[in-house]
Amino acid sequence: AGEDEAVEELEEIREFLASPDKFHKVGARIPRGVLLYGPPGTGKTLLAKAVAGEAKAPFFSISGSEFMELYVGVGASRVRELFERAKKNAPAIIFVDEIDAVGRHRGSGIGGGNDEREQTLNQLLVEMDGFDERANIILIAATNRPDILDPALLRPGRFDRQIAVEAPDLKGREAILKVHAQGKPLTQQVDLRQIAKRTPGFTGADLANVLNEAALLTARSNMQFIDERAIDEAIDRVIAGPQKRTRVMNDHDKAVTAYHEAGHALAAAALNYTDPVTKVTILPRGRALGYTMVMPTEDRFNKTRNQLLDDLVYGMGGRVAEEIVFRDPSTGPANDIQQATKTARAMVTDYGMSDRIGMVKLGDADTEAFGHGSGEGPRAFSDETAAIIDEEVRRLLDNAMREAWRILSENRAVLDTLASRLLEEETLDEAQLAEIFKDVVKAPERPVWNYQSDAAVPGVVLGHPVGIKPDDEWKAVPEQGIDVSPTEVTDASGEEEVQA
Repeated sequence: AGEDEAVEELEEIREFLASPDKFHKVGARIPRGVLLYGPPGTGKTLLAKAVAGEAKAPFFSISGSEFMELYVGVGASRVRELFERAKKNAPAIIFVDEIDAVGRHRGSGIGGGNDEREQTLNQLLVEMDGFDERANIILIAATNRPDILDPALLRPGRFDRQIAVEAPDLKGREAILKVHAQGKPLTQQVDLRQIAKRTPGFTGADLANVLNEAALLTARSNMQFIDERAIDEAIDRVIAGPQKRTRVMNDHDKAVTAYHEAGHALAAAALNYTDPVTKVTILPRGRALGYTMVMPTEDRFNKTRNQLLDDLVYGMGGRVAEEIVFRDPSTGPANDIQQATKTARAMVTDYGMSDRIGMVKLGDADTEAFGHGSGEGPRAFSDETAAIIDEEVRRLLDNAMREAWRILSENRAVLDTLASRLLEEETLDEAQLAEIFKDVVKAPERPVWNYQSDAAVPGVVLGHPVGIKPDDEWKAVPEQGIDVSPTEVTDASGEEEVQA
């Protein structure tokens, strides 16, 4: 359920294994190999097993790491044995899970030597080339990293069919929830479609875990039916981990956490391109002392530059709130800074959203030859370019800090109200937050930005937003940083305002 396109592609494989003569009569050659790729937990292994079950064919499964042994030649021997067993039981399916463990680029080991893994890969390529078209054997492999596989594996005649198994959309999530809800006593108030709307980006494994956690919580409470409260707690557990009831914070730490989360939430509410804030809590979960949940209203498959800039401001909101109120920031924003830096660097090196770097991709986290995909390999640009990248990343983060300062300063009363409510109630839902945010002063729209400054296309007339002249629409507008510093935040008396 939830992967209709992938199921449709694999249906052809099932038909071939069940009725191969229908294809042979018209001279059709079924794909020798099928590569299933996508994030963990999307159901790649389950799909492969389902194909074998529907076709009533023997299923030989092995993990890519099982080919790897200390002794040279063992991996290649296991490949030969696996294919020999499949040929004796044809028609059959061979399934190799996590094939990237054995099938990554050759020459990517230390020194580029011919190690045991490469011998195993070579044997796998030989066996795939040796398939008899009438042997009715299909190799299905799964991976989370198709980008690091050896090109020889992916050429036609080996893995002819490559099928993406992505995280499901809204309709798919609802279908998956219906499957996993079977046998679980849900109250009439539980709406699976609403749960699907609240879980964007969740994989099939995540959704199964949500309903299982809800069932466990219900049984632990000696209840007979799974209600909405159990579902809410289960979603929080999957997102942020179990609640740390034994972690008791002192009053100061609790106040810092309340203002930190209030800063995130208020920044999101005031910005124009962020998702709605649906929940804020200062109850510790997992490794977090609290968290703010923003939830998109629909499935999204890409992000604009303004959305990414809003993400930076939202990420800095917690740190800025601590500086405004306490003048003494804590270590709490460490993860926020890390994520914001990652986003800003991607904007500069991957997405072409920097005036100084331009439309060039400089980020390459997959330096296989030396870094084994860890990003530790030699960079393909000069030290001067690296310095410019660092300056651009810092500029984006500094501008985000200034924008967060302006938003929180203009809405200081809302910030204090939200933090006070969090200290009293600990958790606020979407309706409560909407009431608090009704008087928020929204951030102004940013100037229009285009990287191309002198690249007008003859004969092409472009639409332009209100207030932007047509002659200027291809002109890159520089970032307008908002100069707001901590010393400029004052109360009515003109003295610096500090609230503990």
